[in-house]
Amino acid sequence: MNIVNILEEIEKVDGEIYERLSPRRAAMKQFYSFGSKVALASVPLALGSMFKKAYGQTNTAVIGVLNFALTLEYLEYHFYDTALGSAPLLLSGLTTGSPARGAITTIRDHELAHVNLLKGAISAAGGTPVAFTAAQFDFTARNTFPTVMSDYPTFLAVAAAFEDTGVRAYKGQAGNLMGSPYLETALNIHSVEARHASHIRQMRKATAGGGVNIKPWITGVDNTTGTPVAAIYAGEGQTVQANGKITITNINGTGISANAASEAFDEILTKEAVLAIAAPFIR
Repeated sequence: MNIVNILEEIEKVDGEIYERLSPRRAAMKQFYSFGSKVALASVPLALGSMFKKAYGQTNTAVIGVLNFALTLEYLEYHFYDTALGSAPLLLSGLTTGSPARGAITTIRDHELAHVNLLKGAISAAGGTPVAFTAAQFDFTARNTFPTVMSDYPTFLAVAAAFEDTGVRAYKGQAGNLMGSPYLETALNIHSVEARHASHIRQMRKATAGGGVNIKPWITGVDNTTGTPVAAIYAGEGQTVQANGKITITNINGTGISANAASEAFDEILTKEAVLAIAAPFIR
């Protein structure tokens, strides 16, 4: 059994394998020592233990990640549902039968599906799903966005903030779900949130949405929602990837700008960062 070959094969599907094992160098050292001292038949057991430490998550940790995601999904669902309930009296951009109302209705329904999917996953994992009603959220973020339910461009700006946060939040938790059967569920939701983010950005770019000069994806740290939510875009201007090993700008003489390099990847947000961003929106 050649552990180097095994690690090389794993690296083909998980480029971060060495980073996962790095904090456990002592264990790796012990493993090599172990392998030289005991019978070959015992090596697979030791190898399995090592990878369980690298990838395995406790059920409690997985349930915590899923409930964290569920909290964000409740926030998004109730946000869109409240907005649709306010139109057309307050949110004139969401008039009955308009394409915008149709798009927001679809996104609202996706968020509800995510809520139900995560509730089922948490119950299946033996946990208790968190529960939030609309009354438990403050969509003005403590009066930071006082017209969020009466001004269409402001509503879209806050929607973009939620969706951009969601994309980075799911990516940030993927590593914590490695080895669990819920990783695929989370990544499926992540891809839907990314499409929501792109669509909301295009709605903002339309004249009725404020005519904001943005792309369907994030460029640098282009916080077009305002300084109160600048933390959503912190770190998005990365131009170096692979844990600082590859500089994307002008790679191989291709003339890639810093903006283009930053657009190539969505960076992660940690759980702590996301909770800090979401805190003003939760009563």
